[in-house]
Amino acid sequence: MRPVFWVCAVGAVAAGIAVFVVNSMARATFALLASFLFAAGTVLLVELTYLGVLVVLMMIMEMVVMVVFMLMYMMNPAGLMPMSMVHNKKGALVIAVGTFAVLAAGAYLIDWPTSSAPRPADPTMALGEALMGPKMLTMIVLGLALFATMITTVVLSTNRGRYDRYGDRLDRERPDDPVRGGL
Repeated sequence: MRPVFWVCAVGAVAAGIAVFVVNSMARATFALLASFLFAAGTVLLVELTYLGVLVVLMMIMEMVVMVVFMLMYMMNPAGLMPMSMVHNKKGALVIAVGTFAVLAAGAYLIDWPTSSAPRPADPTMALGEALMGPKMLTMIVLGLALFATMITTVVLSTNRGRYDRYGDRLDRERPDDPVRGGL
């Protein structure tokens, strides 16, 4: 288990550094995804299966949605044009190294508490109860309602689809534009 931890730890840091080294937003997004997946690997190693899987699923969906929006809305093709991902490089580097040093020192110098309490039979249920208490079902339903709202908003945000200009006959020479100018 130790070698896997070190692979995940070094991979997370390397991918995190890659976020600021690559020269496009799409590449930075996938580097960030890799960093989160390595971090989720360390969470899975300490047997927090629910949280590890949750991090994997959330980060994959979040980063994929981000890339899809880059494809749709960015002026350069898919955020692949060279650009700097860092502003105030020296200040950001000082803050990042300082933060890392403080957190690493804390991890190694502080005595971690131990517990003699027995492990719960179902850690996922215990975590859910600890986080949400009796409101877990409410939060699950609320999450589904928010997801449905996001999808509905995207679907209803335009009153016409991608092929409305040409209708069913995509081979016609001139489109029948419902809005003048083809917009």
